[in-house]
Amino acid sequence: MNIKSLLLGSAAALAAVSGAQAADAIVAAAPEPAEYVRVCDAFGTGYFYIPGTETCLRVKGYVRFEVQGNSNDGDSSWAGTRDWNARTRGLVTFDAKNDSELGTIGSTITVRTWADENGGSLELDEAFITVAGFQVGEFYNYFDTGLSGETDDLGSNRLNSIAYNYKSDTFFAGIAVDELTGFYSRSRDLSQADPYGKNNRVGVEGQVGATFGPITATLLGGWDAAANDGAVRLLATANVGPGVLGVAGLYSTGASAYYDKAEWTVAAEYAAKITDRLTLTPGVQYFANTQITSTSGDYGGRDIWKGGLTLDYKLAEGLTTKVSAQYQDHAWSNNDDVWSGFVRLQRSF
Repeated sequence: MNIKSLLLGSAAALAAVSGAQAADAIVAAAPEPAEYVRVCDAFGTGYFYIPGTETCLRVKGYVRFEVQGNSNDGDSSWAGTRDWNARTRGLVTFDAKNDSELGTIGSTITVRTWADENGGSLELDEAFITVAGFQVGEFYNYFDTGLSGETDDLGSNRLNSIAYNYKSDTFFAGIAVDELTGFYSRSRDLSQADPYGKNNRVGVEGQVGATFGPITATLLGGWDAAANDGAVRLLATANVGPGVLGVAGLYSTGASAYYDKAEWTVAAEYAAKITDRLTLTPGVQYFANTQITSTSGDYGGRDIWKGGLTLDYKLAEGLTTKVSAQYQDHAWSNNDDVWSGFVRLQRSF
């Protein structure tokens, strides 16, 4: 009887202890469901939804290493007194888009950095907002769209602007109002006054273009109110044989923020697609009246011609190389002829 009582008492005690421990046990919370990144195909390849929002984001960019060369030490301001220079650049672009009652709202931020033996720099390359055809912020202007090779110089600026752009399947047009600062540099040695230090540092530019079968043509122009001069340019490309033929002509009334290399110029190139990986692009350009002869930005002086060849080769997916060799019969600052070029390796993503 004593043994039976002892066993029953022990069992009761164990049950009581177990019940107390169960009541005091800590129950782990169920894990929150993870929200995985979803692909957004509404705006093109590479976009994904920012978790918790209906905004689509794309990240792209490149890392570039190149070695540049120039035969004319007197004209090698980019490398001091040396005739070669190694340079590395990195660029990242963030594109964000979402639909709204106003249409698609977009924003772009591009950050660029470079480094060589003289140091480096980190800068905001572009930053702008787009909505219902309007574009506001800092971005490259219409003149930045040139030929595909490395021979031509047809103008390019990065400006704070307000623009409106229209595009259909075969037609496109745009107009922009620009704030112009820090240009007109090649004529500053002729004048102590900076025309862009005044309130009239405003420019207006526009473009119209269309595609007709294998041909795309663009007419654009810009007027610089500070310099009281401007430039107009016609550029056309056509699919011819295994490549693309490009021609351009530009006329400038005087040195301005939109163009200050010559009074007029013509350029041509042919980008021949040799294989799926290799493209060869010979090009040539002629510049007429390349010297600024007065404080008002008038042109005169010698003519210059330039010719060269650019090789583009795809080493692997996302990895390309570019080799360019150019000859110019006169340097911009003296009468020496110039050989220049570079070898580049670029990883894009």
